[in-house]
Amino acid sequence: MRFTEKLLAASEKNDSLLCVGLDTDISRLPKHLLNSDNPVLGFNRAIIEATADLVCAYKPNTAFYEAMGADGWRVLKQTIEAIPSHIPVIVDAKRGDIGNTARMYAQAFYRGLGADAVTVNPYMGFDALKPFLEYPDKCAFVLCLTSNAGAKDFQYLPSKGKPVYEHIAQKVVGWSKNGCCGLVVGATYPEQLRRIRQIAPKLPLLIPGIGVQGGDLEAVSRWGTDRQGQLAIINSSRAIIYASDGTDFAQKARVAAERLKERINLCRK
Repeated sequence: MRFTEKLLAASEKNDSLLCVGLDTDISRLPKHLLNSDNPVLGFNRAIIEATADLVCAYKPNTAFYEAMGADGWRVLKQTIEAIPSHIPVIVDAKRGDIGNTARMYAQAFYRGLGADAVTVNPYMGFDALKPFLEYPDKCAFVLCLTSNAGAKDFQYLPSKGKPVYEHIAQKVVGWSKNGCCGLVVGATYPEQLRRIRQIAPKLPLLIPGIGVQGGDLEAVSRWGTDRQGQLAIINSSRAIIYASDGTDFAQKARVAAERLKERINLCRK
């Protein structure tokens, strides 16, 4: 099954555009988990079990696992294996390097970890991203307009009458003929999101910035989707997984996820 088909199937099954980010910081785990053999994996499994019927995807960020040292990669792989097989897994790694190195990155994420998609950086151009597009059932989400304040340092710079992020969106539409591509577009810039969706009407959009970062949920739900109200992956991490630091953390995460899912559906319908 190709990535877009898997995404649409999960989205339809759960009636959801919500993606839960598994950005698990061991310093923020409930204290009762810290004495267990593998607290991060235990936490992640509980979050997944509590929310798997509410999401269209999960998005673990590699930084939180790399920071764990030698055990981090193993825990990340075990986390991905704990996610139901019908739900897409987007590994947030933001990789981008020359072709031979990119080929190894693609192999590590797609074959080694079993990810369905990975986020990539377009700064070095198509040849650096091409290895990620050579897997017919996978998807490369290209950074287009990020949700942080520093996005304006480069991504808004004018070039031939258009900001850089528009050039990126147009390039990725062309690159998608070589394999599945998506775009990462922050929820904190709704007008720009609307323009990017116009440029790329058929690409899946990964949209971070809802929740703690204060993105405009109504605008994102309306303008981030395609004409069928699909192909938007609206990510929330901290606001869901850290909804409680007590023994009820998984139940509270479910409540937070369900509320956000319902708000998204209300806005898009």
